[in-house]
Amino acid sequence: MLLASLTMLRQPLSFVATKWQRLIRVAGDPYRPELHYMRGPGPKWRAKYQASRLDRSL
Repeated sequence: MLLASLTMLRQPLSFVATKWQRLIRVAGDPYRPELHYMRGPGPKWRAKYQASRLDRSL
């Protein structure tokens, strides 16, 4: 009787354990993509468009 109950619980407990392990792995991931996004135009863009901006101001 006890063995049958444990066998029936094995699959749901395995499912919960797998989900819990995945949650812990994702929560502990130090990668934060928002830190790697470009924050604005770089020096090449400024060099290219700085001249056209100066021409318009005259």
